[in-house]
Amino acid sequence: MNSKQNNQVVGNAGRRELLAWALFDFANSGYTTVVQTTIFSAYFVAVVAGAAQGVTPGLSTLLWSLAIGIANFIVMISGPLIGAIADHRACKKRFLLISSLGCIFSTALLALVGPGDIWLGMVLVTLSAIMFASGENLIAAFLPEIVPEKNMGRMSGYGWSLGYFGGLLTLGICLAYITWAKQHGLSETRFVPDTLLITAAIFALTATPTFLWLHERAIPVAWDKSMSLLQISYARLAHTFNEAARFRDLLWFLITLGVYQSGVSTVVVLSAIYAREVMGFDTQSLIVLIMVVNVTAAVGAFICGHLQDRIGSVPTLAITLVIWIVAVLMALFASQPGHMWIAGNIIGLAMGASQAVGRALVSKFSPAERAGEFLGLWGLVNRLSAIVGPLSYGLINYWSNGDHRMSLLSTLSFFIVGLLLLFKVDERRGKAAVIIPVSLVYPEDAAMPEK
Repeated sequence: MNSKQNNQVVGNAGRRELLAWALFDFANSGYTTVVQTTIFSAYFVAVVAGAAQGVTPGLSTLLWSLAIGIANFIVMISGPLIGAIADHRACKKRFLLISSLGCIFSTALLALVGPGDIWLGMVLVTLSAIMFASGENLIAAFLPEIVPEKNMGRMSGYGWSLGYFGGLLTLGICLAYITWAKQHGLSETRFVPDTLLITAAIFALTATPTFLWLHERAIPVAWDKSMSLLQISYARLAHTFNEAARFRDLLWFLITLGVYQSGVSTVVVLSAIYAREVMGFDTQSLIVLIMVVNVTAAVGAFICGHLQDRIGSVPTLAITLVIWIVAVLMALFASQPGHMWIAGNIIGLAMGASQAVGRALVSKFSPAERAGEFLGLWGLVNRLSAIVGPLSYGLINYWSNGDHRMSLLSTLSFFIVGLLLLFKVDERRGKAAVIIPVSLVYPEDAAMPEK
């Protein structure tokens, strides 16, 4: 296969370019921490769609879960297609810019959402989440281009770690502003919208180095003019599913990832709601809690980025899933705010570690020339889990008339089942399948015709 067919140059990025790649995690993390995890999620459930607006108990949580679920369903369908087109036309960076601007502007527009603006809030949250998730897929597809396989775990860990510090910075600035606003008598309906403008501005500013310094290494592939790019992307996507199925450990890990990531996704978008509704945290307390959790998450991502390069990604991930189970059990039986502080910090360690390990392991199991498509499948699985996890929580919460502890049981089950499934993933065999013909890695498939 020649260089134009291969479509990629691998692992020759300098330090500035590596920093530019990692800074995107720093930039977009403010969106997740403020909009999906901390300030706006709790504000939507308690104020925008709260009891004062005539919304029945449990319905506001379900509406929030539906908005996030719809966004992730759209990205689940579009992500692999965008990845295929980006690989074929070598335009990942252009798509990344479009998705970033979309997330920034829709986040800023959320400042217009006030009490009772339920549908406007849901539409804008859905749009911003679509753009955010699309950007996550695209930035991940650069990883196999800028570092060799042996350093992917470490680089992924650096990105996640820096990302948590980005979320910490955004939350810190928002906390300072909220403290000032309360001292000057401003209400929650006044200062929460302003935090969304702050978040959008920080995203725009800190993402700029990514678009200045990160290079597109892929080479456009000649294409049949009788077919549209959409037709070509569908054809490549179908081939990607066939190819991924031949990489047995990649496929099995994607299934495992989908299960445990359903639990992670639930914690990301509903933890602040749980803390506010069950443990009585106010906005300031929530921000401080998530700020501390971001520090422990950054530490977890950094440590596990190195640990997985030493002992392997699968053993490292198994450790983090055990930590997740302990943390969720502690939150489930928490009876006072102090218990939530302990549970939150344990969750932070597990969250940073599990997300960094998952992205790196998919990259290790993916052939470099199809990285955009295979990491599009990674994004697809993440999106599916972001539908299943929060929606299961929201539905149980609605059916139980707002019983958040009952809802949390479904979250716990995702981590337990994910840990059991992980034992079937063979990391060494999965990595070998990328560089050795599949028929040699899986001898029983020797009769399978080559594509």
